[in-house]
Amino acid sequence: MADAVTRFEKAFADWLGSMHAFAFWKGRIALYAILRALGVGEDDEVILPGYTCVMDVNPVKYLGATPIYVDIEPVTYNVDVGLLDAKITPHTKVIIAQHTYGYPCEMDAMLQIAGRHNVPIIEDCCLAMDSTYKGKRCGTFGLASYWSFQWNKPFTTGIGGMVTTDDSGLAEKIEALNRTELEPPSSKAALMLSIQRTVYRLLIYPRTTALATALFRWLTRRGAVVGSSDSCEFVPEMPTDFFLGMSAGQARAGLREMRRLEKNLAHRRQMGRLYDQLLREAGWNIPRIPDYMDPVLVRYPVRVADKARAVAEAPKHFVELGTWFECPLHPMETPMELYGYKSGMCPVAERACREVVNLPTHPRAGRATAERSLALIQRFGQP
Repeated sequence: MADAVTRFEKAFADWLGSMHAFAFWKGRIALYAILRALGVGEDDEVILPGYTCVMDVNPVKYLGATPIYVDIEPVTYNVDVGLLDAKITPHTKVIIAQHTYGYPCEMDAMLQIAGRHNVPIIEDCCLAMDSTYKGKRCGTFGLASYWSFQWNKPFTTGIGGMVTTDDSGLAEKIEALNRTELEPPSSKAALMLSIQRTVYRLLIYPRTTALATALFRWLTRRGAVVGSSDSCEFVPEMPTDFFLGMSAGQARAGLREMRRLEKNLAHRRQMGRLYDQLLREAGWNIPRIPDYMDPVLVRYPVRVADKARAVAEAPKHFVELGTWFECPLHPMETPMELYGYKSGMCPVAERACREVVNLPTHPRAGRATAERSLALIQRFGQP
């Protein structure tokens, strides 16, 4: 019988309809593997939105390449395709299409532009499991896609990531890279993560998330738990034990999640519709998403006039209020000058960072969660 990691890779590939899948310890490692396999290095440029997590930028920096930031449009928070053409140069090696919050990118336009310049598109599907664009799943448009199974993603294996691709040549290069360089996580790290998954299942609910997050960050700084990021990754400096494969425990957790995936996704769709309904009933202006997009939202974004106060007040009211994205290269602690980002580069994204909070759609959130969350944010008004 195949080992757990191989079975998880196959189950995930079968669900997506992809020919190849490769599992890793973290989602950022999946992106790193793709970029390595494509030969990204010095003097290359990688295009990505100026509204992302810095851990998506790190693999670009680790390889000596230059991240090129494109501003977003204000409805789906994805790359403004009208700005994309001008960002492409002879040094452009890859375009990353991030499906932000679960809203699909404008893939027709992106593929047309990328094709004209003969630049491959890599899809960032970390927030967009089962979202579709014109009836086709996100993750099936580009040369390859990468996925994250970190705590706050569509489903979690604790941390974890996956590459999917239909390109046999790219798959062969990733396989060769894995054979020669990929290391297993330590037994200690795998055990700690297993304990964390158990605690997560037992204790993390919308009313407890704020307190649990604060405790988790405190424990991470003291090395008492397996954290999502190491402090050196904000330098940015690649950790010595960075290129790690997925543990068997993560894979078994992933297989369990796959068995209840359709119920999970249906719930997220329902929660998205519920937030739309409740906000409209409250008189909020909800931007219209194009009919040819069917997003499955990992979290529901909404703009408020005073984000700082809303975030500060949320724990007192037992409201799970997300801060994505605190700055163009989330989180706020990111030394953005080290990543080549200067204030004013992406003004639409910077405004979104000042205004957008996000609400839970996961299976432990229901109507009562939605009503309590909206009662809080309505106190701070629309921008």
